[in-house]
Amino acid sequence: MGKTKEKKPFKMPHSMVIMVIIIFAATVLTWLVPAGEFDRIVNAQGVEVVDPNSFHWLERSSVNFLLIPYYIILSLKSKANLMYVTMFAGAAFHMIAKSGALQVAVGGVSKRIQNKSYIFIPVMTTLFAVICSTQAVNHFIAFSPLMVVIALAMGYDSITGVSIILLGGAIGFSTAGLNINTAILAQQISDVPLYTGLPYRAVCFVVYLVVTNIYLVRYVMKITKDPTASYVYDIDMKREEKKADFDSFGSMDWRKGAMMIALVVTLVGIIVGNMGFGWDLEEDAAWFLACGVIMGLIMGLTPSKIASEMITGCKSMLGAAMLIGVAGAIAGIMDAGKITDTIVWAAGEALSFAPDFLMGPAMFLVNVLVAMIIVSGSGMATATMPIMAPLADILGVTRQTAVLAFTFADGFCNYILPHSSALMGILGAGDVPYDRWMKFMGKLFLIWVITGCILVGIAQMMKYGPV
Repeated sequence: MGKTKEKKPFKMPHSMVIMVIIIFAATVLTWLVPAGEFDRIVNAQGVEVVDPNSFHWLERSSVNFLLIPYYIILSLKSKANLMYVTMFAGAAFHMIAKSGALQVAVGGVSKRIQNKSYIFIPVMTTLFAVICSTQAVNHFIAFSPLMVVIALAMGYDSITGVSIILLGGAIGFSTAGLNINTAILAQQISDVPLYTGLPYRAVCFVVYLVVTNIYLVRYVMKITKDPTASYVYDIDMKREEKKADFDSFGSMDWRKGAMMIALVVTLVGIIVGNMGFGWDLEEDAAWFLACGVIMGLIMGLTPSKIASEMITGCKSMLGAAMLIGVAGAIAGIMDAGKITDTIVWAAGEALSFAPDFLMGPAMFLVNVLVAMIIVSGSGMATATMPIMAPLADILGVTRQTAVLAFTFADGFCNYILPHSSALMGILGAGDVPYDRWMKFMGKLFLIWVITGCILVGIAQMMKYGPV
């Protein structure tokens, strides 16, 4: 009898392979979906938006498969500032990890709050939720390695580390209604008074925080009892952070203390700069670059050694940076194929089939479908709100409810999409594979969608205003 071949278990492809598959799928869509376009006009507020009554078909503009590398390069060019932040943050964190300062500090903190996940996790997610109520989550890619180290030191896993940033950030970004590039832009386009509707949004903020923290704390309690239940158990067992004996790094001397001060000053400086002075990713990258060099000087390294270690740190983040850059090719290809507006138009048409009493939740679900295609919040606002706002008038839904449906969909979808720069950047920086993240995130995203339908439905019933 011949030997029966052992069936090899399915192994999820590398995240970059998944990304390329999606890029090819987007290219295929440009051959299948008819090309269409809305005319763009400048509204009374001076914002360029689509004219909702101007949709028209265009001659097919299918993208040549041979041009895929070209669109990838264009995307890498457009995402360069975010890629620089990722790599230079990697250099700075490499320096502090090499010194042992981070391990000493984390070891001391973890001993004090060990077995108190029910306190630590809600406090940390709430902190990121509050900060991200005005800031994009991709500003915190550099925090990912730090949160992973803290999570592992406390006996959790790397998914918990990235979740604190991603889930907390998701709630703040999606519910608070204070982000200029999404909620405020959507209100402006919809002719809704700016910064209105905040009391009900505060309720939504709390509801999502409670639901999400229950989910995350339950997961942490499960893996604390049985570490093999972690979705990244095999990966975390190979990590140096997991193997580290924090006591072996010794006590906190003046060099380690100065390294921690440099890190804290950099992180606080970036947050204050982004929130108060309108800094962008270029300034963030510059701060991390300076931080890495200063840390090298504190460690007493020679200029050549500083350069060598900085390059090593940048290399550690190159994979995450490449994922961020390549992901943008998906939107670029769809825009080149003139199918983005077609998908938005079709989504608007689909709303006409929903029952009146479910119009709010249906509007939210349609926005979820559109958000799967248009990752940019400002891009989605300018494409969809000129359609959704007048449609809300016709269907008896307040424009404020339409804005709420948009912000929920645009915000929360960013945390399952493999072409989301914030998600892939933080996962890449934390060395968490996308497929493992989705095993953890799939059920929670469904809970988020159900919660969103309920909250938008309540908004519809109470005529959420003032408009």
